[in-house]
Amino acid sequence: MPSKPKRSSSKSASKLPAVDLKTRKLIVGLADGVATAAERRRDPWLDIPTRSLSNVRFNKARKIIEMGGQKNRRQLFNLSQAKSYMQTLLVATGCKQLIDQQKTTSIRGLYYLLKHTIEGTREETFATQDECDPIIEDLEVTLESLREELHVYASNRGGMVGPITLIDSGDEIDCSRMGSGGYSIPSIVEADIIKFKSCDAKFILHVEKDTVWRRFNEDKFWRKHSCLLTHGGGQPPRGVRRMLYRLHHELKLPVYCLLDNDPWGYYIYSVLKQGSINLAYESKRMAIPEARFLGLRSRDYDRCKLSPSVQIALSDADIKRAKQIAAYPWFAAKKAWQKEIATMLSNGFKLEVEALISKDISYVTDTYTPERLAAGDWLD
Repeated sequence: MPSKPKRSSSKSASKLPAVDLKTRKLIVGLADGVATAAERRRDPWLDIPTRSLSNVRFNKARKIIEMGGQKNRRQLFNLSQAKSYMQTLLVATGCKQLIDQQKTTSIRGLYYLLKHTIEGTREETFATQDECDPIIEDLEVTLESLREELHVYASNRGGMVGPITLIDSGDEIDCSRMGSGGYSIPSIVEADIIKFKSCDAKFILHVEKDTVWRRFNEDKFWRKHSCLLTHGGGQPPRGVRRMLYRLHHELKLPVYCLLDNDPWGYYIYSVLKQGSINLAYESKRMAIPEARFLGLRSRDYDRCKLSPSVQIALSDADIKRAKQIAAYPWFAAKKAWQKEIATMLSNGFKLEVEALISKDISYVTDTYTPERLAAGDWLD
């Protein structure tokens, strides 16, 4: 077990921020339940909500993916569950330690904080990080707390530039003066860490990859069109999704997505808009049902008169994935999306946003995107 935090490095519970008090109380409550069972000489157990497609439903009214009520019971005296039971409580102990000390660590750091040989045995608490990561997600969903509220973060992967000034951990950041690299969106972007001081943007343009983001930044698209320009390095990490959610809901900024014309681009949009199946319990704090898919569209090959050389043949995996996405309940009833996916399958090829460079190096920033925005030409 991790050593107890030293008193000199821990804050008393009464001095913790409100969000940490709430999370700490949830962790302590979890431990109290275990202690109570032990005192009554009953088998201690934890009920972990099931994180699978079978326990996910689409809330049509809220237009987001939500987790159902299925749970798996994890018991100490069940030999097949004893290790994962212990690991769950161990992760909870580590997160409480971080909260008490008012420190954060990476997912990798938490793994090393908790990894040790159990006294009197040759058994390791965690053999690999792959054993630790699912337990962190189990604890999140059990406590209904974001990983970031447990003081655990992932590596930064995403950027932003545009007319907004932030207060990041007390430091003032003007995102219009961040140069070619932009502001690196951190993993933890909660209101107690990131505050919005001022913003003159009219909307957010979210692009899939850093390479496309750099073209828009270099061409100062965000300055010409008074917008925030963001990217998530492919599938956007949670910090980027939370930042987009906060900007949309708190500053009322519309979100437009410029993604590849392939099943992966469709899936990224689905995650931003409705939430992800694996993290369905967090959709209410991440999903943006009002997000719009600006492009790239299946019809753009003909509409933009692109060269055959930019075509990328669909693989069997692409075709299978496209059909799966078309069957998602949140896409199944939308004729425009059914036509979009059917057209891509009929074409037999996919397109990356970078394909527009074949027209002109700045075609995507000077022509394609402005025209789509002006015409309101997007998919919902």
